[in-house]
This record gives sequence, structure tokens and C-alpha cells, in this order.
Amino acid sequence: MIKNLLNLFFPKVCESCNGILGDNEQVVCTSCRHHLPVTNFHFENSETVKKTVYGRVKLENATALFHFSKKGMVQQLLHNLKYRGHEQIGSFLGQWLGQELSTLDAYGAIDVVIPVPLHRSKLRKRGYNQVAKFGKEIAKALNAEYNESVLIKTKSTKTQVFKKRLLRWNDKALFDISENQSLKGKHILLVDDIITTGATVEACALVLLKIDNITLSVATMAIAD
Repeated sequence: MIKNLLNLFFPKVCESCNGILGDNEQVVCTSCRHHLPVTNFHFENSETVKKTVYGRVKLENATALFHFSKKGMVQQLLHNLKYRGHEQIGSFLGQWLGQELSTLDAYGAIDVVIPVPLHRSKLRKRGYNQVAKFGKEIAKALNAEYNESVLIKTKSTKTQVFKKRLLRWNDKALFDISENQSLKGKHILLVDDIITTGATVEACALVLLKIDNITLSVATMAIAD
């Protein structure tokens, strides 16, 4: 009865279309789930994500769950996750992608999942890293360690989505690692919310690849078309 009353006065709504969720629906309604623009990159061995950093860093595997377009369904999801505190979206997408990756040999050797970090000032202001729960669920699905303490952001920057690479060349100095002994020889999966020019992934990768004998893969929630 209490649950029914809560649903009456505070109904759960779809994070994509804002429609009221059914009893067996979580985070995203069934209709939206079927219409979300999935990439299937990991099933098709697509090189699309790799090409964003081609010739600059070597990635073993790379994928994104969705295609991102302005004013589209995925933008609504990521906006709610990043700016409205709806962290359950990160968990939902992590479970979705994690389950898919767990069926593939290419991702079966992942040892550690590491999120692209926020600067400490932005983390204090927002209260959470929007990639954290996404990464944790993927790590769980792959039976891998989740480690958010090794990679750190050393400088605070404004939102950089859609900036051209030439305006972001100095991003390489924005990240550092706190230690590397525990990661030597590991296969690391770097996770982020969206990949646009590839500059942020490149900057993180260049730092992580200083660690001896690691293999690096990437998984993001979305890739900008």
C-alpha cells in the first residue's frame, strides 16, 4: 500500500522520455530502451572508437554503448546523470554494457576498470563522479577490480564537450597517476561518459601507458556522431 501511494504521488519516470514507468520498468521505459541508438561496436569489432585516437595511443579494444546526437535521447540521459544527480542511470548503463562485454572474449582479460576522474573541486561541487557507478557495474560484470584512486585530474577545467582538438592540445597535462606498482602488467579498461574528439581519452591513456607492460582498452557510454 505504501509503495502504491508513493507511486501515486511521486511516480517514477523514464529518464529518457519522462513518461511514467511501469511496475517492471527501471530507469528507462521499455519503449525507449528499444529505441536507444545502440552502436553494437563491441559485437561487430568496430574500429570507430579506436580511430578517435588513431596514431597517438594504442588501444587493445574500444567501444561505446550508444551513438550521441544533440537533443537526442542519449543527451537527455547523460544530462540527467551528470547535472541532476540521477546516479542510477550510471548503474543502469553499466549493467547493460557490462553484461554485453562479459559475453566477449576480447574483454574477458580485463583486470582493472578505471574511470576518467574529476578534479577534486568539481567532485566536491557535484558530489559524485558521473562515471563511477557505470565503471563499478562493468567491473562487477567482468569480475575485475574497480580502482578510482590511481588516475587523478590535476587541473580543473570547464566542460569541454564539442571543443575541437586543436583547442584542447594542452589536455595532456591535466592528468597524472598516484602510483603504478599495482597496475604493472595489467589489462586496464578506461571508462568515460562520452567520447567526442578523443582528446580526454588520449590524455588519460598517455599517462596510464607510462605504467610498465600494461594493455589498455576503453569503454564509454556514448560516442558523438
